[in-house]
Amino acid sequence: MYSRSLTCIFHGPAVFDEGDADRITHLLNPVNLVVAGVMGRTAAAQSGLPVTYANTPPSLVMNRIEGDVALVNRGKTPVSGRRFGDIVASRISGGLVHIECSDGICYLWNDGDRELADFISDRTGYRIIELQSTQGDGQEIRLICGCLPGEPVMVEGITIGYATAEEAVISVVDGRLVPIRGITLKPHGIEKLQALGCPPLDRAWCKSGMVRSIVPHNLVRLAPRCGRVAVIDHTAIDTYRIITPEICGIITIGDDTTAVCGHIGAVAGVPIFGITDGDADGIIPEAYAPGSVITIVTSGTDDLIGREIAASVPDQDDISWDTFVSSLLHQFSDCIRVVRDNR
Repeated sequence: MYSRSLTCIFHGPAVFDEGDADRITHLLNPVNLVVAGVMGRTAAAQSGLPVTYANTPPSLVMNRIEGDVALVNRGKTPVSGRRFGDIVASRISGGLVHIECSDGICYLWNDGDRELADFISDRTGYRIIELQSTQGDGQEIRLICGCLPGEPVMVEGITIGYATAEEAVISVVDGRLVPIRGITLKPHGIEKLQALGCPPLDRAWCKSGMVRSIVPHNLVRLAPRCGRVAVIDHTAIDTYRIITPEICGIITIGDDTTAVCGHIGAVAGVPIFGITDGDADGIIPEAYAPGSVITIVTSGTDDLIGREIAASVPDQDDISWDTFVSSLLHQFSDCIRVVRDNR
């Protein structure tokens, strides 16, 4: 009988949205529930489970934890779920016990803890498969599995193209992202990623399709009415790092950035002022906290106008969000118009 203390690392929103996290918690009774990743945190906040948050990838979390640990994931497809486990296993010291909820398998990577795997299998009914991880794709090539043709492919939360096959393979040549197979690149997305600086592909957050499919409900405004205003320019994955108690609202630049930040802000109760130009890829359902305003540019680009608006944000701790939003709408009335007003 397994009697040791267990920490479960939950990855991604689907394990919460589909009820896996709740079921696994009741079956395994772990002493610690840790959420890794950005959108997983958003879903976990609505689950009611007693979780703690780690704003780092699962491999970094696992390398810091002493004792027994299991990765809990629900890939978009079983193939992508297994691929994710392979990547994590290649980045940690020692073996990995990986509970893949998409097809009910307990993967035992790299000669991981068999006693723990047996316990999980007995309690969940998941069969055990033992595997050895690959060494990863390397810093200059990345394979993204489980794609559906036509859906967006993202690197660091930026849509860089659209899948044309079940596997999208990208590479870096002379510092630039290039397609190998299974993907058609989106030039504007590539430009955004290059401007921000693409990390080594073996460490980048890459995925295809929607980042979350559930719409949050019962939204309330929790941010202070006065405080600091933050700016997020095409780096939506930084949202939780930026949201602190003194933040009263966030300026967001870019369509997908606005959608993701708005969704996270809706759960956290923080309003946003979004600047878009109408090229959203539908990677997440729209949801915005009360006090949010979404605009579309009528001249120029969201990049250009967004940075002008960002430059007008005072470096102060006592900005009235509602007053500031009204002033922005007046000041930039010749180049933006409101498409959604949650005030």
